Amino acid sequence: MSSDMQVFKLPDLGEGLTEAELVNWLVAVGDEIVVDQPIAEVETAKSMVEVPSPYAGTVAELHGEAGQTLDVGKPLISIARAGSAAASPAAAPVAAPAGSVDPSPVSSGLDVSSSVEAAAETYRTEEKAGSGNVLIGYGTPGGATGGRTRPRKASVGGGSVSAPVAVAEPVSVAEPAVADPAVAGTRIPGKLSAVISPLVRKMARDHGVSLEAIEGSGASGLIMRRDVEAAISAPEAAPAPAVAGAAAPVSAASAASGAVDNRTGLTVSARTPVRGVRKAVAANMTRSRSEIPEATVWVDVDATALLEMRAELKKRAPHDTPGLLAFIARFVTAGLKKYPALNTRFETASDGSQEIVGFDGINLGFAAQTDRGLVVPSVRNAHELSARELDAEIRRLTAVARDGKATPTELGSGTFTLNNYGVFGVDGSAAIINYPEVAMLGVGRIIDKPWVVNGELAVRKVTELTLAFDHRVCDGETAAGFLRYVADAIENPGGALADM
Repeated sequence: MSSDMQVFKLPDLGEGLTEAELVNWLVAVGDEIVVDQPIAEVETAKSMVEVPSPYAGTVAELHGEAGQTLDVGKPLISIARAGSAAASPAAAPVAAPAGSVDPSPVSSGLDVSSSVEAAAETYRTEEKAGSGNVLIGYGTPGGATGGRTRPRKASVGGGSVSAPVAVAEPVSVAEPAVADPAVAGTRIPGKLSAVISPLVRKMARDHGVSLEAIEGSGASGLIMRRDVEAAISAPEAAPAPAVAGAAAPVSAASAASGAVDNRTGLTVSARTPVRGVRKAVAANMTRSRSEIPEATVWVDVDATALLEMRAELKKRAPHDTPGLLAFIARFVTAGLKKYPALNTRFETASDGSQEIVGFDGINLGFAAQTDRGLVVPSVRNAHELSARELDAEIRRLTAVARDGKATPTELGSGTFTLNNYGVFGVDGSAAIINYPEVAMLGVGRIIDKPWVVNGELAVRKVTELTLAFDHRVCDGETAAGFLRYVADAIENPGGALADM
């Protein structure tokens, strides 16, 4: 392969992942890009992330289409070095009359090397505080100094609009001579003078606005922030036709449907590929069931006192009262300190030797249902937090998980899981332990039930706690002791919190 061509292979996006689904290309063939510019959105088994490029230059080839699953270590994108022969055909200037201004695109009329270098440096400075896009072995170095604001950005190809296509787009469409290079480099491929800044492009993407349908109100058709805001507030239009590359997997699945199933004699209505979060959940649950000899204990709990305590706190601080899950999480962390065997991991080495690994701390995971499936973000060092602090972190992690923005660390570092399946209106569950953890506590719905109080029958707020645990790390006595500790704390929350 020519030394002028730089091939970026899909990196490990976090903690041993072996593949990722390509959701959307953020660049097209022929685009000029800079170091650390996001080039694609990919969905791993844990989260949705933007992949930044470690190279600068001209996009020569996209190794995949939207909807395709790519293996880690396989080519993702090929980038021709700035000013190289490989980059020159896409940016060949058109001869201009003497004395006229060169109308060719920005990629051909500038000192590309110096522009790219400047862009890379300014991007690193801009992202010094952390962009959330840094990958293992890639991303912004920490030695950048100085600060500047975005309006001074003068990079070539400072970003490009989401365009999930894997075919080359011509880049020789003439732009107005007065166009700012940073603006011209962020045009929508194939659309004359529809240019946009990265911030405005992100706003459009977050609100599902198609930039192809917007007529810019700025100079030379520049799409401004006000144009996107107007499109967001406008009545919803009919959805745009699906991009051919993105629709290919769906078409393939549809083609496979309609056949008659041999076993049932029924017509197959659909075949859905198992990938992304669903694939990770399937693999994790299968491994849990096959490796962990789990046992389950459960108990009914009178949660009336906890509800009454929270109601009193809410009267005093309506907007700063922890939720019930946060209080239970606080009781769980205290219980795990008392019964640390449930906050361990069972490991088998390659030579067959086995160990129970204990931890100096608790990362409390909690099950969160999202549009992408079930995920388990974890509150790191949960044992150090109060109920109010736990509540704030649970709410934050739930929001980022549902937005698909949780990091691999936030989704894969738990040591124990709390599962509030009561929100689905059920009392109990034979839960599957979140491998490689060794225990999970489930909380059912809280409902009115008859309960004996001081020898008399009363109607109380009752819930069911269910603990699934790995019988290799402890016996039933330990599991029952932990479960009883949490149940007693729920029934007498004031006394429990006083001792914590």
